Amino acid sequence: MAVVRDSATETLSLVLARLEDMKAEETVTIDLRGKSAFSDYMVVTTGRSNRHVGAVAENVAKGLKEAGQKKLHVEGLTNCDWVLIDTGEVILHVFRPEVREFYNLERLWTQSPSDEPRIDLKAV
Repeated sequence: MAVVRDSATETLSLVLARLEDMKAEETVTIDLRGKSAFSDYMVVTTGRSNRHVGAVAENVAKGLKEAGQKKLHVEGLTNCDWVLIDTGEVILHVFRPEVREFYNLERLWTQSPSDEPRIDLKAV
């Protein structure tokens, strides 16, 4: 009997382990399966400074490449305010604290439609 591998879960585990090793803060994993066609998981985390954000992102990217991840897209390493790493199955956002607070990506993906305020418009 063949063992079915879940590469998205394996990739997620590798990303989370690297984030922990690099002391990334306030890491949140959002399960996008069934909510999004472009990825299975989104991970949002915080680095303490631009230098820490860059180091965390580079460490994760290195680990993914060493694990044989061929489809890897990285953006934002020049400024290190917000670095995005996209493997196709897992999207990682590494933010500086104030940038993370400003964009608040977690709210966009974790808020259910019933949580949103409703505005009823009436014709006059």
